[in-house]
Amino acid sequence: MNETQNYESYTNVLKEKIKEWGGDLVGVADAEPLKAQPLDPPDLLEPFSRAVSIAVSLPWATFGEIKDKPTLIYENVYQTANRVLDELAFKTAKTLGNDEFYSLPIPASQVTDEKNWYGAISHKAVARMAGLGWQGKNLLLITRQYGSTVRLVTVLTNAPLVVDGPVENRCGKCTLCQKACPSGAIRGVGTKNHYIDRNEAMFFDKCVAQLKKHSIMLETYSLKDENREPTPTYHKLICGLCIKACPFGRKPKGRAGKE
Repeated sequence: MNETQNYESYTNVLKEKIKEWGGDLVGVADAEPLKAQPLDPPDLLEPFSRAVSIAVSLPWATFGEIKDKPTLIYENVYQTANRVLDELAFKTAKTLGNDEFYSLPIPASQVTDEKNWYGAISHKAVARMAGLGWQGKNLLLITRQYGSTVRLVTVLTNAPLVVDGPVENRCGKCTLCQKACPSGAIRGVGTKNHYIDRNEAMFFDKCVAQLKKHSIMLETYSLKDENREPTPTYHKLICGLCIKACPFGRKPKGRAGKE
């Protein structure tokens, strides 16, 4: 077995492990093109040559039951998916680390720049480069298997994994997400590869305003509060209507599936 075959075998074994642990989709991206993305810190990718993208799908009824804003059930499913993804990323990084590869799990849902709504790295950008799906008109990743009903996480590594390439954009002339958007934030403009700036696809401020309008209020406890009085905080969720409208989302038989 030559070196290339060894890398292919190692990559396939890793992907199968991640799927056994609960990942629905797994792909590998070349880290070099991702350096053009906003990163926090800017030199985040310097030690890494690969980015592993992992997706878990959410039950479609989570979105089928949404009428005009996020529900508390959606919030719980969203948080559960993030915990599952963080565990998957941790296990993946540990496995790679045990094989003596420098590997870093990036949290599934962590905003490091609240002004511009950026995290350490765009999980959507990584997933697109890893071949999990394409960038839709709603600016979300759209997968062939699940539409946008997925959550994502990333593991950065210097392991010589075999890279997967981007897939063809299949949105075509469809504008169902644009029509479903309650804030009129989606422009309905397609892209062959990806948008250079998110405002090419959206009136982003309108989307943020809608997000803030329907934020889910949670009661959390401040570590600085000796009396542990609950402090209200807000968890910001995309409203989900553009996800619900996408024809690539799996719609099982039942009330929501007949809409």
